[in-house]
Amino acid sequence: MRTDTFWSWTICIFVFIVLSNYSNTVHAVINSKNVSRYTCYNCDGNCDKPSTCDNAIVCYSYSVIDAYGFASFQRGCLDKKDLQYFMCKAKEYIPEKPNTGQYSGVCCNGDYCNNGSFPVLTPHTSSPESDAASDSVVKILQFIIAPILVLFLILAAVVFILRHFHKRRMASLVSHNDLENIYQDEFKGVVTDDSNLKDIFDYSVTSGSGSGLPLLIQRTLARQITLVQCIGKGRYGEVWKGIWQSESVAVKIFFSRDEASWARETEIYSTMMLRHDNILGYMGSDVTSVNSCTQLWLITNYIENGSLYDYLNDRPLTAQEMMTIVISAASGIVHLHTEMFGTDGKPAIAHRDIKSKNILVKDNRTCVIADFGLAVTHTQTTGSTDVGENYRVGTKRYMAPEVLEEKINPSVFESYRRADMYAFGLVLWEVCLRCLTGGIAEEYRPPFHDCVPSDPSFEDMRKVVCVDQQRPVIPNRWSSDMTLTSMAKLMKECWNHNPSARLTSLRVKKTLAKIAAADPKIHLDF
Repeated sequence: MRTDTFWSWTICIFVFIVLSNYSNTVHAVINSKNVSRYTCYNCDGNCDKPSTCDNAIVCYSYSVIDAYGFASFQRGCLDKKDLQYFMCKAKEYIPEKPNTGQYSGVCCNGDYCNNGSFPVLTPHTSSPESDAASDSVVKILQFIIAPILVLFLILAAVVFILRHFHKRRMASLVSHNDLENIYQDEFKGVVTDDSNLKDIFDYSVTSGSGSGLPLLIQRTLARQITLVQCIGKGRYGEVWKGIWQSESVAVKIFFSRDEASWARETEIYSTMMLRHDNILGYMGSDVTSVNSCTQLWLITNYIENGSLYDYLNDRPLTAQEMMTIVISAASGIVHLHTEMFGTDGKPAIAHRDIKSKNILVKDNRTCVIADFGLAVTHTQTTGSTDVGENYRVGTKRYMAPEVLEEKINPSVFESYRRADMYAFGLVLWEVCLRCLTGGIAEEYRPPFHDCVPSDPSFEDMRKVVCVDQQRPVIPNRWSSDMTLTSMAKLMKECWNHNPSARLTSLRVKKTLAKIAAADPKIHLDF
């Protein structure tokens, strides 16, 4: 019997209700000069003496009743149009079943307009008949099902112990180079403990960052989304196109064994001030059960064009499109790598898995960075580097020499940023390969396509990158194009064998802007 099925029958469904205050994130750029800004009342729970918040597009008031019937209230500011859209459109949820959280809200325009009464909610009440029925169910559970559960718990403990010793025995028989593949096979059937999920969810999903929907709406997302089509599969799970409130969303569904990646990505997306035009927009995370199997959902904006990898395979690029793609992608990496100081600051973040499949292309050809399951954060004030508890590794084809040689210093955050820039240099090569000059462009090829197999091992990449110190070949036709010649020089500085000699993300972005400005055919409007 699969242990994940066992846990699905034995672990009770947890209801997660955590209400948090929204931080008032002050954005340096206002999207439109014609949008009015208001001052609103701000409170959470105790609204007898509310404070105030500024720079709001709309003010809001919410009434909330959790699954235990406890009522609370919120007032506050919404300073972003996307937050206004999601909160004010999904302003009410009244479930049909009892013992389920419900909420109702009102959005308004004007200074202190949210000073009125709160929306009235009527909690579910149970009848004497339903109480009697509940008592009967409890007795059945106690005297009939409980002994069966105890037996299953004993069997689960035995399975867990056997797996533990089997993993240790296998680890002692193989070399370090083969350990990763065996580790993946060993954990294909490991169950996800729902108590751990609850702890992680309660800890990592916050509503104070402005990087998604309010917590209350996030916790009901899975019930409100209709999955339409599977649009991608990977080692972590699947990506589905879904419909929420008549709008398209992307739902990343993680395998239960990859819980650490889901938790890490949720934590990173909830980081203060992460929202950026070139970072994939985050809506929320949820834990749901489908056919008695626990699923970990991460909901983001839906990007119609898909990944940069798919986009490059489908069509060649003009110089204008090429520079729009690379400059916008560099802008996203700059935002990740930069630490922002202050009360509502942001830690520096290293991605650790930069590649064309983790960069998505929007309709205007600008890009967003996605997939933060391996990200590392660093706070300069405390000097702490948080690597997370994720045992996944990055994509071998894009690994920097120091990573392949296992010489990277995990306690020095700058080493992670330098590894990101090596990978971005390879992405630059992929994009430039598809740029037209004289009506000609090479077919798409991944980096090192002529040196290693389609799924290279650590040893394959170590020999090519570290021992032979090879890099992707620069086509001869680039030498006749001023822009591509400059791009070739830039990517070589990014994939330098010496990490300290590589350019920073900010330097790369500025250099790309200079290259674009020197080409009269390129006119950037972002």
